[in-house]
Amino acid sequence: MDFIVTFPALVAGRLVLALSPLTHYLRDDHLLSSPLTSYSRLQEGIYLFKHGIDPYSGSTFRHSPLLLSLFSTVIPLNEVTAAFLWTASDALAAWSLVRIWRARQNVSSSSRDSLIAGLYLLNPYTFLPSLGQSTSSFENALCLLSLMLACQKQASASLLALAFLIQLSLPSILLLLPLLLLLISEPTSHLASPFFFKTDIRRITPLAGQFAAYILLLSGAATLVCGNLNWVEKTWGASLTLPDLTPNPGLWWYFFTEMFDHFRPFFLIVFSVHLLIYVLPLCIKFQHDILYACYLLLGILSIFKAYPTLSDPGLFLSMLSLFPETFPYLHHPIVTALLHLHAALLLPLFHYLWLNQGTGNANFFYASTLVFGMANGAALLDSIWAGLRIAIGEVKEEHEVLQE
Repeated sequence: MDFIVTFPALVAGRLVLALSPLTHYLRDDHLLSSPLTSYSRLQEGIYLFKHGIDPYSGSTFRHSPLLLSLFSTVIPLNEVTAAFLWTASDALAAWSLVRIWRARQNVSSSSRDSLIAGLYLLNPYTFLPSLGQSTSSFENALCLLSLMLACQKQASASLLALAFLIQLSLPSILLLLPLLLLLISEPTSHLASPFFFKTDIRRITPLAGQFAAYILLLSGAATLVCGNLNWVEKTWGASLTLPDLTPNPGLWWYFFTEMFDHFRPFFLIVFSVHLLIYVLPLCIKFQHDILYACYLLLGILSIFKAYPTLSDPGLFLSMLSLFPETFPYLHHPIVTALLHLHAALLLPLFHYLWLNQGTGNANFFYASTLVFGMANGAALLDSIWAGLRIAIGEVKEEHEVLQE
C-alpha cells in the first residue's frame, strides 16, 4: 500500500489508543516502564519541582533534568498532551526507521516503506510501553533519529541527538564509536562483500570533540535546572549502582536482590564493564557495515542493560527489517520466534501470579525473564551468525556458478 496513506493511518490509530483509558492500566506495569522511565515517577518529580522541592533529594525521581524542565515549563503534562507527545515520538521513530532503510538502499522511496513503519508501530514490544507512557519511547525515537541523521551525513544534528539520548539513558554511550564510524562511512549494505575500512580514522577526532561539547553543554543545562549536581547520581549513577531493585524484564534485579552486600561492588563493576567489551570487536568485525554493528549493539543493550523495558528488545527486533539480505542465512528463526511467543505469555502471567494474586513468588517472574533473555539472546546470536555467514554464502554461490 502507499506509504503516504498507511503511515498517517497507523499514527492516527496509535493516537486513538493513546487517548483511551487503556493508558491508566499500563502506566505502572513493571514490564513496560522502569524506575528510570516511569510516567508516574515523572509526574511526581514535576510536582515536587513546581513546589520548590528538589526532586533528586529523595530516591524516587530518576529522570533527566531536561525532561523535568521541558514538562514543567514548555509543555504541561496532562492526559491530552501526553497522548499526542508519545504518539509523535513513535511517529518520529517509525519515520526515522523508514529513512534509514531508504539511505541503506540508496533510494528516495521504496515499496517496503509501509512495511518498515508498520513493523515498528505495530510491534507489541514498542507500542505497549508507549501506551504506558514510558519515556523509553523517547529513547527509541532519539536513537533512531541519531542513526538516520548519521546515514544522511548530518554530523552535528546526529551527535546532538545522541547527546540528548545519553542524557536520558547513560548505557547508550556504547553507540558513540559506531555512530562516529557511520558518519565517515556509507550506510549501504556491504555484508555480502566485506572489505577493509580504508577511511582515515583521524576524521572522527573533531567529531568526538563536537560530541564532548554537546555533552558538556547539556550537562551544564541540566545542572542549571537543578541548581546542583545531585541529578548525576540519581540518573546516570542509577545505571551503574542499581539502587532500585524494582522487578523488570532484565537480568540484574533478581541477581542483586540475592547478592550479599560485601560482594555487591565487585559484581556491579563486572556487570557494568561487561557491556563495554562488545563495542570494539563488533566495530572491527563489521567495519564494512557499521550500521549492522549499531544494530547488534542495540541487541546487546536490550539484554544486559540495568533497567530494560520491553521497548529495548522492541527496537532491536524492529531494526531487523532493515537487513532483509540476512534472512536466508538466519539459523533458527522459528525457534527464536517461538521463544519470544513463549516469553510474551509467561511474563505477564507470572507477574500477575506473584504481585497481584500472591500465589507465586519472585522465582516465578525471574524464570520468565530468563526465558525472555534467552529469546533475545537467540535473536542476537542468529543475527550475528547471519551477518557473518552471508559473505561466505555469497562466495560459495559464485564459486558454484563458475564451476558450472
